[in-house]
Amino acid sequence: MYFSVCLFPLLLALKQSFVITADCGPCSLQSCEPVVCKAPELQVKDDCGCCEQCLSVEGERCGGKAEWRDRCGPGLVCMSQGQGEENQSEGSGICICKEDGVVCGSNGKSYHSICALHLQSWIALHSGKDRIHKLRDGECTFAPMFTVTPKNIHNATGAQVYLSCEVKAVPTPIIKWRKVTESPKGSKLLEELPGDRVNVAIQVRGGPSKHKSTGWVLGEVIQTS
Repeated sequence: MYFSVCLFPLLLALKQSFVITADCGPCSLQSCEPVVCKAPELQVKDDCGCCEQCLSVEGERCGGKAEWRDRCGPGLVCMSQGQGEENQSEGSGICICKEDGVVCGSNGKSYHSICALHLQSWIALHSGKDRIHKLRDGECTFAPMFTVTPKNIHNATGAQVYLSCEVKAVPTPIIKWRKVTESPKGSKLLEELPGDRVNVAIQVRGGPSKHKSTGWVLGEVIQTS
C-alpha cells in the first residue's frame, strides 16, 4: 500500500512533464526570430528552452495567454492590469519593481527604482563604462539650480514690480532675495529683502514638486519727486 501511494505522484509528475514537452514540439532553431534585448542579462530561452527571448523591463507588458508569454526580468514582478485597460490582452500585466523608492547611483544620478538602476548598470557595462551601484536610498544630492529664473522687468515709476523664481536641489533649497546696492565708496553690496522696507513683500514656499522651492517678491516703486 505504501509503495503504491508513493508511485502515484511520480507517475503524475511524469505525465505532466510529458504533456509540456509534447505541447512545445520539436525545437527548430531556423524558425526562431532574432532578438535584440536592452541588455544581454535579459536574454533567456523561451518556456520550451528553444528560441531566445527578451525578458520585460520595468513598465513593459508581461503575462498573457499567447504561445510565448512575456516574462519579467530580475527583481521584477508581473502585476495584473485592471479590466478595461487599453490594448490589454487576457491575463496580461505590467512589470513592476519588487523594491519601491528612489535610489542614488554611484554615477551621481537618481533612479526611480533599484530595478531602473540595475538596467542602466548593465547597459553601462556592455558599453565599456563602469558598473553603477546604489550609494543610498533617496535622490542624489546636487547644488541648487533654477527651473524658472526671474525675468527682467521694465515698469513705470510708481507701479508694482513682481518677480518669481523656482529652484530645485537636494536637500530642498531655501530661497532668499537680495538687492544689489552700492556703498558710498562705490563697492557692490547685497541687501537682504525685505529688511525694514515697508514697500516690499517676500513669500517663499515648498513646491510645486518634490525638492523644489518657489519664491516671490512684490515691490511698490517709490515715485520720484
